[in-house]
Amino acid sequence: MDKLYSLSATQMKDLLNKKEVSSVEITKSVIDRIEKTDKDIQAYISYNFEEALKQAEAADAKIARGEELNDMTGIPVAVKDNMCTKNLLTTCASKMLGNFIPPYNATVVEKLLADGAVIIGKTTMDEFAMGSSGENSALQVARNPWDISRVPGGSSSGSAATVAASQVPLSLGSDTGGSIRQPASLCGIVGMKPTYGAVSRYGLIAFASSLDQIGPMARTVDDTAMLFKSICGKDFRDATSKDYTYKPYGENVKGMKIGLPKEYFGEGISAEVKEKIYSAVETLKAQGAEVVEVSLPSTDYALSAYYIISSAEASSNLGRFDGVKYGFRGSKTNNIEEIYLSSRSEGFGDEVQRRIMLGTYVLSSGFYDAYYKKAKVLQKAIAKEFDDALKLCDVLITPLSPTTAFKIGERSNDPLAMYAGDICTVTLNISGLPGISVPCGFDKENNMPIGFQVIGKKFSEDKLLTVAKCYENTVGGFAVKEF
Repeated sequence: MDKLYSLSATQMKDLLNKKEVSSVEITKSVIDRIEKTDKDIQAYISYNFEEALKQAEAADAKIARGEELNDMTGIPVAVKDNMCTKNLLTTCASKMLGNFIPPYNATVVEKLLADGAVIIGKTTMDEFAMGSSGENSALQVARNPWDISRVPGGSSSGSAATVAASQVPLSLGSDTGGSIRQPASLCGIVGMKPTYGAVSRYGLIAFASSLDQIGPMARTVDDTAMLFKSICGKDFRDATSKDYTYKPYGENVKGMKIGLPKEYFGEGISAEVKEKIYSAVETLKAQGAEVVEVSLPSTDYALSAYYIISSAEASSNLGRFDGVKYGFRGSKTNNIEEIYLSSRSEGFGDEVQRRIMLGTYVLSSGFYDAYYKKAKVLQKAIAKEFDDALKLCDVLITPLSPTTAFKIGERSNDPLAMYAGDICTVTLNISGLPGISVPCGFDKENNMPIGFQVIGKKFSEDKLLTVAKCYENTVGGFAVKEF
């Protein structure tokens, strides 16, 4: 069968169940696709092809024996390179971890392997997940398949690009301030940030521990749900994980109330992005949803609170990378202070150093109360505003990115402009709420994808998936790039 790589994970599963194709055939098709296209996309830091074929053979053996199959059995998956994979390089796209091969798997990887999935490789990302464009990598910069001169978004840049380029049907990303949803939007795919605690973070190399969340990325809503079902749930190794059980979702929004927060549609959001999202809301309204306006007054302050909290936690989390136990060691080694200084200054890139310095500053004596403490107070206020808004409706719909994907290098020298692009996404990480990115069209000038965000109460992923599935059905599916 031609172009097996282009099938959705759901289609692959059906063919495997009917024994019309083998997992080895699917995996070989995916590998061939990656080998032909990844020189342009640069979605992968490490390939796992040899081991992937062994995993595919094991899946085929299970199918041949007539064993009961999981949804993920024999399905290829890409994994962001900040999730530990046993005996497979895990770099965080950083010089600091350029030679790190973990002795264990992250819980999400363990779960996928237990379900019979095929791990195809580790994807490109912003260094230590710090960035919104994919350009802050010490190794390579992933490209947007819709226009390889443009960014795919970040920090899960490779995870979004590989799915959009039909190199693999499913990928895992991590989301600290929008790093699943924003690249999903810019690459025209579906990406979901689950509720904080719904998916274990064990084995995820931490950026900001109270904000980080692993989640699924795919070309269809059903595929996104399939991957989420495999990875969600309680993990005794992660004290913040919750006893979460996957809930089936529907396809009907009749009677649902959709809230539009007025602060998310103001200055800074391009007219075309707003137009496409309003059109998507009208589509859902025609399917029986009711639309109401709500207010989230603290939205303007969310970006400041996010960067204070995330940088403070990054400063603490990245303190372990000192050139002593493992990872990169600097050029100056005469004494322990020189080792620390040279390892961290040479091993970390500019953006990582910038955030470590900011985090150290806001946690320092004399500035803790002025910055960090106030940011935590604001965090609670933002969470309460979401709670109040979601009492008036079932879900909220907002933009994801103020603009479509910009040119590589266009904002590299302007960190503040880059940070401003996160205004629509960081609030969910601050509040611990789930959100999903849903493709809703293209801009006229450059034909680049636009997505809208659906937000719900904690552990209401089923409602988000219902809204996304209804929209997907109504518009006849999402466009796929012929690359």
